[in-house]
Amino acid sequence: MPQGSKLLADLNDRSKEVFRRVVEGYLTSGDPVGSRTLTRSMTEKVSAATIRNVMQDLEFMGLLDSPHVSAGRIPTQLGLRMFVDSLLEVGSVSTEDRERIDSTFGATDQDVSSLLDQVGAALSGITRGASLVLAPKHEAPIRHIEFVSLAPDRALVVLVTADGHVENRVFTPPPGQTPSSMREAANFLNALAEGKTLSDLRRSISHEITRRRQEIDSLAHSLVESGLAVWENAGERSERLIVRGRSNLLDSATEIGEIDRIRSLFDDLERKRDIAEFLELTETGDGVRIFIGSENKLFSLSGSSLVVSPYMNADRKIIGAIGVIGPTRLNYGRIVPIVDYTAQLVGRMVSERGKG
Repeated sequence: MPQGSKLLADLNDRSKEVFRRVVEGYLTSGDPVGSRTLTRSMTEKVSAATIRNVMQDLEFMGLLDSPHVSAGRIPTQLGLRMFVDSLLEVGSVSTEDRERIDSTFGATDQDVSSLLDQVGAALSGITRGASLVLAPKHEAPIRHIEFVSLAPDRALVVLVTADGHVENRVFTPPPGQTPSSMREAANFLNALAEGKTLSDLRRSISHEITRRRQEIDSLAHSLVESGLAVWENAGERSERLIVRGRSNLLDSATEIGEIDRIRSLFDDLERKRDIAEFLELTETGDGVRIFIGSENKLFSLSGSSLVVSPYMNADRKIIGAIGVIGPTRLNYGRIVPIVDYTAQLVGRMVSERGKG
């Protein structure tokens, strides 16, 4: 049983209500919630002194904190986690928010990248946070692969997919390559690649090289491996991660240290240093996930929260993700369904356009 759930099970009804109202009040206003405020909203009539005693118990349990000398309390990271897991009431997407999201999918002549950029901009505008959109890799079946010599130490590998998409990559070939070894390497790969995506081909190539080692000489063998290697980190190309709404987070920061931490977060995202971790957030299952503060190392320094959902293609394969970053004082009940709804729309759109 998670720590938060165990603590919740230990609370009586009064303590649960005090805790829930403190968290909801904090998420709404951003200010500490005091006992006198709670006396006006509690289900049962209790004194401010009684509520203060309950707050002290909750603070002792690590669920609340008192940031100032005043009697007001705010939730800790553990408290927010317990609230999100056990007490959060998730609403539905409002008509206004739904219309704003739907409007980004209106143009049918846009490519997927342009459309995802618009989705990110709309999401940051609606939530007043920063949006992250992880675009899908291009995984159509391969039609043709070719190697072209540019210089003794430079070559081009050309990849053409069945839907007409063309990608060119310059790389350094192994020494001693000849036009005939390049043709041999390309023929070998094309014989294996028919009907496969690049990911499929990468998974099978080592086995096939071993099984067919009589069919390919050492020069062509080296070229095959180095030619495919230029796509090894394709999942980390900068255009795959679209970040919008940075200014929303910076505007909400109140202290210099907080601004510096948020800038550091965006620097990391720009350099894609932790994009692998971002991908891992989405690959453990479908549905919306919430990461609060230091629960994920990518956001630990900035003290931010991330609400993220993967999106899938027609085969229910995860191909990307949609997320919103904001302060830990997010309106989770509103943002969770927005992220979920947007991720489902994006998955449907990508599937219809055959890009998944």
